[in-house]
Amino acid sequence: MTKRLNGSQIVMECLKEQGVDTVFGYPGGAILNIYDELYKQKDSITHILTSHEQGASHAADGYARATGKVGVCFATSGPGATNLVTGIATAYMDSIPIVAITCNVGVSLLGKDSFQEIDIVGVTIPITKYSYIVKDINNLADTIRKAFDIARSGRPGPVLIDIPKDVTAAETLYTPVTIAPAKRETVNIREKDIFTAIDMIKEAKKPYILVGGGATLSDANEELAEFAALVDAPVCDTLMGKGAFDGTKPNYTGMIGMHGTKTSNLGVTECDLLITIGARFSDRVFGNPDKFAKNAKILQIDIDPAEINKNIMIDASIIGDVKAVLTILNRRMEQQNHSEWISHIQDLKNTYPLTYKTDMLTGPQVVEKIYEMTKGDAVITTEVGQHQMWAAQFYKYDKPRKFLSSGGLGTMGYGLGASMGAKMGCPDKTVINIAGDGCFRMNINELATAHRYQIPVIQVVIDNQVLGMVRQWQNLFYAERYSYTTLKDGIDFVKIANGFGVDAKHVYTIEEFEEAFAEALASGKPYVIDCHIDSDDKVWPMVSPGGAIADAFSEEDLDK
Repeated sequence: MTKRLNGSQIVMECLKEQGVDTVFGYPGGAILNIYDELYKQKDSITHILTSHEQGASHAADGYARATGKVGVCFATSGPGATNLVTGIATAYMDSIPIVAITCNVGVSLLGKDSFQEIDIVGVTIPITKYSYIVKDINNLADTIRKAFDIARSGRPGPVLIDIPKDVTAAETLYTPVTIAPAKRETVNIREKDIFTAIDMIKEAKKPYILVGGGATLSDANEELAEFAALVDAPVCDTLMGKGAFDGTKPNYTGMIGMHGTKTSNLGVTECDLLITIGARFSDRVFGNPDKFAKNAKILQIDIDPAEINKNIMIDASIIGDVKAVLTILNRRMEQQNHSEWISHIQDLKNTYPLTYKTDMLTGPQVVEKIYEMTKGDAVITTEVGQHQMWAAQFYKYDKPRKFLSSGGLGTMGYGLGASMGAKMGCPDKTVINIAGDGCFRMNINELATAHRYQIPVIQVVIDNQVLGMVRQWQNLFYAERYSYTTLKDGIDFVKIANGFGVDAKHVYTIEEFEEAFAEALASGKPYVIDCHIDSDDKVWPMVSPGGAIADAFSEEDLDK
């Protein structure tokens, strides 16, 4: 029914149209009208007041990754809006659907360097699918609806809407609409591409499947499992692809790339057909492009035609939604048999298992214990660095949306905000953020948010007193010149957590960790566990910068 509403009321009604139940944000002068309306409608939409706007953007991102829905964050003008930028860029690089709503100075004050004015649309154009400024109240509802549609459709991503303050107060007629579910993109799926793909698969003797984040975004895990069984191929994944294919299956070989398993790196190098599904060939995946999958034809399935031949030259492609493409292929393809190839890959898995030291507390040991104690049924968020790689290597992800991490942008400080967003979106799930001590410092203030709302996320800090991944490079490639990567400054994370009202413990052995983690799981409250490990614990295997992924080396190789 059509009714007369002001801009702030329209914002709230449009969010409810879209099924939004949670918003993360931080108020300020320009966005006061919207926050006033939010107060009146707090029974309809939950608002989480973060400690910093960046935390709000990461929380919206984590909510979106964990639920598959569009995440929403609010910020005011000027520094409030610019503080969202890192989170928006993080979502953009990993194709995560969020809508960021900012407010600006009044229309008559735009372009006059007014107090807390910023051209946030101009700032965010390169890191959004679309950025809007709404200067006319009559365009507000349609713009919000378009923003959500753009964020979730095709290749997902962030959209920003900037609303001048006077527009949030102005009135116009509002007519509610029913939002239709997003349609899967099939218009570009061509018959001849399907035929070509099936012929390539039939001809292959040594096929390999590489899975990326697009398979998760498409909710294609069931179709992917059927496809892998039909092709009878081993499967590896990118960091973003974790869980799209069941990591407990015998034909799963682990992550590919700079810190991928030797099995995946060698297998892809040896294969004669690489089927890449929803992956964009990041430089961390392919290493030296001239030596990547040099014996293989490459078939790429992706929703975004811009990704075809962008980083790696391929032989054939199918453009379209991954779930839709795999559904067609599964219906038309005959069962293949590559038992000899599968047996060879299994031999590689047996020859090159992931290992770690057991005479001291290590990052991999902690991650394996988390997996054991959660029985693999938790949502794991991470920051960025060594701990992130260990979380990818040593926790087995059997379903999508269980591993949330900043892959493309590599954003330190991402995980704590994302873990709160994930927990708000999936309240029945255990949510654990695995962080390094360097990352933990960056947004440690969000412990206040977790305490304020009693969001029971468990923060596991892999504390080596250094910027671990950078130090690893300095150790291996910079003649041990540890330039500004040492953090041994006496910071006590347990005391800091306690100051925020959060329970916390130091641990130095795996037995102490097991006891503390059991306590954290049982507490139903936010909890910090500070795990002290050696400063020179490294992530293995590793590919040298510019090296071929087939040349991945481990600590044992260095000793030879």
